[in-house]
Amino acid sequence: GTAFAVWYNNVNSQLNTGGKTSEELENINEQLVSSNFNEPFYMMLIGSDKREGDDEGGARSDTNIVVRVDPTTNSATLVSIPRDTMINIDGYGYCKFNAAYSYGGAALAIKEASELLGVNISHYAEVDFDSLIGLVDTVGGVDVTVDQRINDPDADGSVIGQKKIIIEAGEQHMDGETALVFARSRAYVDGDFTRTANQRKLIAALAEKILSMPLAKLPGIVQTAAGSITTDMSVTDLYSLATQFQDGGELSMTSCMVPSITGMYKSASYVFCDENALASMMQTIEAGGDASEITGSTSKLAQQLGVK
Repeated sequence: GTAFAVWYNNVNSQLNTGGKTSEELENINEQLVSSNFNEPFYMMLIGSDKREGDDEGGARSDTNIVVRVDPTTNSATLVSIPRDTMINIDGYGYCKFNAAYSYGGAALAIKEASELLGVNISHYAEVDFDSLIGLVDTVGGVDVTVDQRINDPDADGSVIGQKKIIIEAGEQHMDGETALVFARSRAYVDGDFTRTANQRKLIAALAEKILSMPLAKLPGIVQTAAGSITTDMSVTDLYSLATQFQDGGELSMTSCMVPSITGMYKSASYVFCDENALASMMQTIEAGGDASEITGSTSKLAQQLGVK
């Protein structure tokens, strides 16, 4: 019992703190709205793709996904916010969404996501994608459908002498290193849009794999996750939620992206949210429906700024 208490406290501390200061944690908690696991709630996933020697890359959030989790129907919907989405941050003016993390950490990213989508966010998890390799390997890899062949030296690091990894199209079983390349690559015609879709696929595959495993293995998974994930949720919360989803049967997951268009503003490329389509999307999601086919075609903000 004593040994378990020591393990629990150590893992919980690492999971909940992640090197953040008490002030940072307090600011984050101020943005989170309390909820319970007997009703739907929203959670934000913030991904950092910081690499060694790349301070600026780690200062902004590469991945911003808000998840509606519904324990009552055993379902979840993932909504990606493109990192280049234009928002107006108090004190800073018009910025790309990923700048919120740079200016105010996870707390400001949560605040801006809540305001953009019009929802209350109850939980968050911040993920270091480099450390995610260990988590994927701990669960024995994940199965993902790859839409198109990936041969991206920038994503696998082979351009600077790291291991060359090519991912073929089709059903693929990925280890941690391969999953990281899949999550990183943006060598597509639409750039970040396909990457956000791939990241949602990876998260869904990881969640499905974890929920398919015996609960007895969960403590080891949580211990590994504590090295790559910082969250407000405790070990008890994660175990309780996993148990609830396993008891509820097969997990149903859908995913989508904030309906958007692209354009140039002051010589910089931005993504502009289609406000009407987003409102329709969030209404559909709130009602438990599938909003994956809703796309953007216009933007009031882009029109106001004279973007073409």
